[in-house]
Amino acid sequence: MITSKTNPQVKNLVKLRNAKERKEQNKIIIEGYREISRAVTCGFQIDTLYICPEIADKGKDIPSKNVEEVSLDVFDKIAYREGSDGLLALAVPKYAELNSFKPGKDPLIIVLETVEKPGNLGAVMRTADAAGVDAVIIADPRTDIFNPNAIRASIGCIFSVPLFACTSEECIQWLRQNNIRIYCTYLKASIDYLEADFRKGSAIVMGTEATGISDIWVQEADQNIIIPMNGIADSLNVSVTTAIVTFEAVRQRRTR
Repeated sequence: MITSKTNPQVKNLVKLRNAKERKEQNKIIIEGYREISRAVTCGFQIDTLYICPEIADKGKDIPSKNVEEVSLDVFDKIAYREGSDGLLALAVPKYAELNSFKPGKDPLIIVLETVEKPGNLGAVMRTADAAGVDAVIIADPRTDIFNPNAIRASIGCIFSVPLFACTSEECIQWLRQNNIRIYCTYLKASIDYLEADFRKGSAIVMGTEATGISDIWVQEADQNIIIPMNGIADSLNVSVTTAIVTFEAVRQRRTR
């Protein structure tokens, strides 16, 4: 059992909180039984599983190359969240090139441009999983797509939906090549999202809450859409907006 906070593995886990370090070591950190189990189900390989016997009542069924037991104070050192269930894993990320992805007929795609907050990314991935979208594309990302907080916010759904990162230019080119219409959430020259037709191949494009989508997306959009606001607020959280529009697309496809 690892009982020292100065243990080399513990020190390395703390270092892996840095995105650059995770990239250099080609590792991601997953905390929690549900999230780890979903990663395994979706084909991710667990290198090392850390278990705190004092608080963990699950975990023995998780396949891993290595299993390490740690004391409670050590687990408190390596854990990301309060109220954890005593399980933390080091896993190997899976990255794929967008051009290698071949969507089926009339795909439904979510595009997030310059997403910065891991929590928003995770929440969108949870929506994407629930709605059964074909893929999520992060255009010009400003956060590590496998940030531990994104994994946590997605409750492991970040592993279940094809996820790609690329430039906006590469994303637009891929959408055009696959005959996917571009619907951008935008405040100007837009139609009510309920009037848009999402039944054919569609990409729903979301920008940041602070600045919205960039000019390149506005210019390339087949249609700009808006969710009418009836109160004093002029916008919604990006993850909420994504959920509203995505499930309208799902509704249309269900009734076609």
